Amino acid sequence: MNFVELMIGEKLKDADPALDTMGSDRKVLQVACQDFTNYLKLHWNLMGKEANQCEVVERLENLLKEDSSELDAFLTVWIGIWFKKWKERVKLLIGEQNANKWSKISKTISNAEPVWKKFEHKQELQEIVVTTLLKNGEICGTEILSENLLKMELGEKQFDNLNEKERVFTLVNDVLRKAREMAQSKGPLIFVKVDKGYYSPPTEN
Repeated sequence: MNFVELMIGEKLKDADPALDTMGSDRKVLQVACQDFTNYLKLHWNLMGKEANQCEVVERLENLLKEDSSELDAFLTVWIGIWFKKWKERVKLLIGEQNANKWSKISKTISNAEPVWKKFEHKQELQEIVVTTLLKNGEICGTEILSENLLKMELGEKQFDNLNEKERVFTLVNDVLRKAREMAQSKGPLIFVKVDKGYYSPPTEN
């Protein structure tokens, strides 16, 4: 675990002491770290640059040495905003809740997987979509949402490959329009399927 995860983990615990960021809520920590990194990439104008992940860590290390109290204060504010958004954007699907709607979305995304896996420039495409989400005020789940938006579009348009530049250009424009609309919408966008037993009360012996 790197120092970024440690700092964010501490701030999440401050926001909600019930969170187990090392155990059952590890995903919350992972998504928060991804989102914070993406936010900084945009803020520091590193989107689209090679090795931008390393540069983000390097700059954060320097900030920690030079002015740790300022970084701490900024992170407290950022996590406060992020966690509020997380509670708005993430919905747990328990058992078979919304099963039909969820299975349709899953099927569209699955259909796009073979083409997505073969595509060489997916990171660049994702960064374009992440930038649009962030610029429109969406700071939560940027990595997940950008990938799912692209896969949904690929699945719906039934792409066989991503070698035709014109079609890719149209696809990206459609995805960016949807990303802007999504960022301005309210309510949940990320659905996490949870086994019904997870929320069943413990049985008494």
